[in-house]
Amino acid sequence: MAATERDVRLADGRVLRVLDAGVPEGRPVFVLHGSPASRLLYAPHVRDAVRQGIRLIGHDRPGYGGSTRQPGRSMADEASDVKAIADAMGAERFAVWGHSAGAVPALACAALLRDRVVAVAALSGVAPYPAPGFDWFEGMGESNVTDFQLMLHDRAAWEAKGREEMAGFARATPDDVVRFLDSLLSDVDRRVLTPELAAFLRDQGAEGVRPGPEGAIDDGLAQVAPWGFEIADVRGPVQYWHGRHDRFVPFSHGQWLAAHLPRAEIHLEENEGHLSLFTERIPEVHAWLAAHF
Repeated sequence: MAATERDVRLADGRVLRVLDAGVPEGRPVFVLHGSPASRLLYAPHVRDAVRQGIRLIGHDRPGYGGSTRQPGRSMADEASDVKAIADAMGAERFAVWGHSAGAVPALACAALLRDRVVAVAALSGVAPYPAPGFDWFEGMGESNVTDFQLMLHDRAAWEAKGREEMAGFARATPDDVVRFLDSLLSDVDRRVLTPELAAFLRDQGAEGVRPGPEGAIDDGLAQVAPWGFEIADVRGPVQYWHGRHDRFVPFSHGQWLAAHLPRAEIHLEENEGHLSLFTERIPEVHAWLAAHF
């Protein structure tokens, strides 16, 4: 079935660009993207949504693609944007899943939209910074450690580096994406990084940074700032997934979140990585979310 796009104008004048795919009258499920990325949806996920009777909804977070920037946004702000899109689309009840930089915003929906969200799945999310009891950087791939350390200690240099990298990403080939991710790839993730997935990550990222790097910059800052909600307030049906072989977001982050999500169904997967959860486990996530309508 053909996907459609629309712009949703918010009360504060901002615009959110939305992609509506899957089954038009199906159970609405929001997909919250990683970084740098955009509303574009992975074709195998859309095919699975059709198979399971799901209406799959993607949108550009502020500053990405066709969505207006919101400087200083927090993880909690994503919940109000999701609610506004749901209102505009006539979705009274809906589910949410988010991967990587979309995982904590998905948890924000579980914490702040409990009267609207039927279920939430979060995959490969970061723990709060700083979080007690573990080294936030241990096990993280070299390029991500470099970026976060630079962000924390020299924001101007970090933003300049990000602008240069995002300009390059906009012109990248799928092979360039594989090289860019090299230090983050465990053997598990290297195996699932097919030409199809690399082309999707290129297309999704290039669309996200098309207007500039601001969306990715704001995402990075939001990850290490106060989230705007308490992890203890994450309620309702919630799944949390993390792979032991994740070098994008270390497994220790998943262990911390698993220990602090009071009522979540936890999947700490010994044989998965970061990308492999995205490519291999979403049909299970869709089935679990759909069962809660």
